[in-house]
Amino acid sequence: MIRFASISREGSRPENEDSVGAVKDGNGYCFALADGLGGHGCGEVASALAVQTAKEEFARGESDFLERVFVKAQENILTEQSENRRHADMKTTLVVLTVGEESIRWGHIGDSRLYYFKNGRILERTLDHSVPQMLVSIGEIKEKQIRHHPDRNRLLRVLGAETEDLRYQLSEGEPRTGGQAFLLCSDGFWELIVEKKMESTLKKADSPQEWLAAMEQIVLKNGRGTDMDNYSAVAVWVD
Repeated sequence: MIRFASISREGSRPENEDSVGAVKDGNGYCFALADGLGGHGCGEVASALAVQTAKEEFARGESDFLERVFVKAQENILTEQSENRRHADMKTTLVVLTVGEESIRWGHIGDSRLYYFKNGRILERTLDHSVPQMLVSIGEIKEKQIRHHPDRNRLLRVLGAETEDLRYQLSEGEPRTGGQAFLLCSDGFWELIVEKKMESTLKKADSPQEWLAAMEQIVLKNGRGTDMDNYSAVAVWVD
């Protein structure tokens, strides 16, 4: 059985430029989350395009879905940029999770993350395509320093940037065994909750809705008195 829940909030910002979506096709599910960049509503357009593209491409039912979705989303965003000058600078992150009858896969670009939990413990998370993550990889800073690094918003890969080499990242895939949980979230969410709290709230929750609600309270507490970014999350349980 698949259970899921999602939230997407403005934070302290006047507009919410995040987008989330879920779609079921046959016995398979697709979940997508995107964090738009560009301001003045343009980021919202880019993130919505990315999520809508993921849902539409998944509905085609083709086996190479993850290989296609990032390329197609890039094409759709670049087309919108060229046709509407107001949207010329819009860009977005994208993280996508697919749950099939036997296997689970995901892919991402940017710094929206996917966390993979098994029996209540984090096994894996996606690595941000950002300057701080690069500094971690070369040993200049520690992982825990990403959240408060002055360059944490400098992204190295996004949808909507002109490039001849679109570099997104795909997982190898995991067998669907049950006892699995996934968290897709934008940086406005994960910057305000550490992984230990994700695990502890997961162990206490009886549903994805409860898990998200508990984590959101932590995000709000830690973000109190700050200029909170938009924050969004999708919680998926594979029983």
